[in-house]
Amino acid sequence: MSRSVQALAYARPSALTTEGGTGLLGLETSGGLTPVGREAHPQFFAGFLSSPQAAARGLLAVADVAAARYYQRTLRASLDPVVTAGGDRLRFESFSGCCGVYARLDVLPEGLDGADTGHGTTNVDVNNPLREALSRLSGDEPLHLRVGPDELAVTTADGPVVEKKVPLPDRWLRGFAEAQVITAGFDLRAELSAAEAVRFLRTLPRTTTTGAGAGGRCSLWVVPAGRTLRPTTRPVPGAVCLPGPERLTALQRVLRHATALRVYGPAAPDGAATAAAWEVTLPGMRLTLTLSPEPSRGFSGEGAVLEALATDEAAADADLVSVLLSWEPRIDTADLAARSGLSPQRVRGALTRLGTAGRVGYDAADAAYFHRELPYDAGRAEARNPRLTAARALLADDAVHLHTPTATAGPRTATVRSGERHYQVREAAGGVLSCTCQWWADYRGRRGPCKHALPVRRAPRAQTPPVPTTTPPPTAPATTAATAPAATTPVTAAGETR
Repeated sequence: MSRSVQALAYARPSALTTEGGTGLLGLETSGGLTPVGREAHPQFFAGFLSSPQAAARGLLAVADVAAARYYQRTLRASLDPVVTAGGDRLRFESFSGCCGVYARLDVLPEGLDGADTGHGTTNVDVNNPLREALSRLSGDEPLHLRVGPDELAVTTADGPVVEKKVPLPDRWLRGFAEAQVITAGFDLRAELSAAEAVRFLRTLPRTTTTGAGAGGRCSLWVVPAGRTLRPTTRPVPGAVCLPGPERLTALQRVLRHATALRVYGPAAPDGAATAAAWEVTLPGMRLTLTLSPEPSRGFSGEGAVLEALATDEAAADADLVSVLLSWEPRIDTADLAARSGLSPQRVRGALTRLGTAGRVGYDAADAAYFHRELPYDAGRAEARNPRLTAARALLADDAVHLHTPTATAGPRTATVRSGERHYQVREAAGGVLSCTCQWWADYRGRRGPCKHALPVRRAPRAQTPPVPTTTPPPTAPATTAATAPAATTPVTAAGETR
């Protein structure tokens, strides 16, 4: 697994203290981007929290996910959460070590009191002493929150006094990008009152099994039933997939403060396991956990971003759209389209590509993207994406041959040579490219295009005229158990292609 080391430097440890009966929560920041450029220790907020206990437990839930692995639990994982200041709110984000759970705490304008909120993104130090102090917080005493160093720390600190070096796998970076693209296709599927939310979440099983004999289908779904949700083992109409209910454990932190539960997900007409987002609303805040389709299947291998990454047009559009972003907490796609001169569809493609670089996220509650700049070299996520890398290699090797001329209307067909094998790629209704490889046979486009279909998107601009159809290259026979290994892109246990 490809990985690097993320170096985080803080002026001092984050801490929760008390002064004159008022709690002081100081969250220290590492290097991050702001409207004025990169800063070593940016300051984003200094004011009071409207609901101190709920905020403390919400922050703990985000830290829980950052330190957890819900698959292959024996391996260690921990990365300090990311905070984004959007001018009127704070967003704390984290990803589990197994890349299967994305957590975000949105502290909304009504949850912040008495100060302006800055703009920018950085990591925040969440250490064990701070976690213990936050878990002991009780009562309704005022809690002052400071995100970033105070003036004393700025004037007296002689270099960083806290340094952390943590592994940062490429698949973790890709997971951030995949999660925002997938949630952009979600709709609100169910909403429960606080009492029903607590009752439902506390009755969930702590473990689940995946039906291996059912093509990887999730064994647990939930369907709205009156004022609550009813578990079911079948994906009946209106049901939402709940893959690995034990992965919602972090929500237990905030249940006593919950005001409602909302569930977001896509339509699932074929009954296949899907991702879903579970949002607990709190006073002035929202805590959301987004689960990958299966506990053993990380977001990094879902392939939702590959279509946008495969074309030069999306790259040029992303460059144009990026200069128009200004740390908006809600990006207005129609406004961006008007300002850029691009169609709304091309703007969405540009935002998808920017999400791969960690520059935008998606909030299902607002049904809108938001601007942020993740504080790491997220360009590696695109450069080292296995399927994208393989697709570019096929183009460079002149391995893609179109049978349909560029100027001809109608669906495209192509033959793609990979190693000693040839694969047939065909454009179906809706522009979906199917392939004769094992990847397509297994997933039918549910995990993005295969490495053979991706270069076909760019082939009209990158290749010579197609070869004559009178002497077509040999076609691989229908995939069987005997031939599958030669045509299959290896898949790891966590659902990541190689």
